[in-house]
Amino acid sequence: MDKKKALAVLAVIFVVLIGGASFLYMRLGKNMAPDQLAVETGAGEMVTEPDSQDEAKEGNKEEEQRPKLPDFTVYDKDGNEAHLSDYIGKPVVLNFWASWCGPCKMEMPEFQKKYDELGEKIHFLMVNMTDGSRETKETASRLIEKQEYTFPVFFDTEFQAATAFQVYSLPTTYFIDEEGYGIAQATGAIDGETLQRGIDMILEKE
Repeated sequence: MDKKKALAVLAVIFVVLIGGASFLYMRLGKNMAPDQLAVETGAGEMVTEPDSQDEAKEGNKEEEQRPKLPDFTVYDKDGNEAHLSDYIGKPVVLNFWASWCGPCKMEMPEFQKKYDELGEKIHFLMVNMTDGSRETKETASRLIEKQEYTFPVFFDTEFQAATAFQVYSLPTTYFIDEEGYGIAQATGAIDGETLQRGIDMILEKE
């Protein structure tokens, strides 16, 4: 009988330990997820998203001192040139991605949802990192066609966009206001909530 009680106690302790470990893993995973946007503060520097309206207002005071983001040339599926400057006048969501990038593919449905919802108010520029070997127009286009995505896709075949924005990891997303100022940036896959926060930041400046 004592052995049975001891085994029961050990079983309870084991369950508690497993539950605690699972809870800790989920908390740490949540804290490490890229759910915070980095906010442009000028001169290309970024800080985490302001926690208060007062901090946001202070950031807005510096807006006029910020340099506008650099222009670049990319190409649509037909080989026509497109430039970031072509889209200034409306807010822009600029996303860098590749078909081999798992996190890129994870977030794409969220971008499609927001494009369906806000495509008339915001320009979505989904820029593919087309190196010609690991990623080609064909491999990128196959993914887009297979998933039936309709957001605008462009190909950075000359690495102008990646170089201009110093993109070193994928995916990377920039939120740009209608005047061409970078407002926020997110590195890594983002969820729908984070995407909406970035969009709100550039829409509220209209």
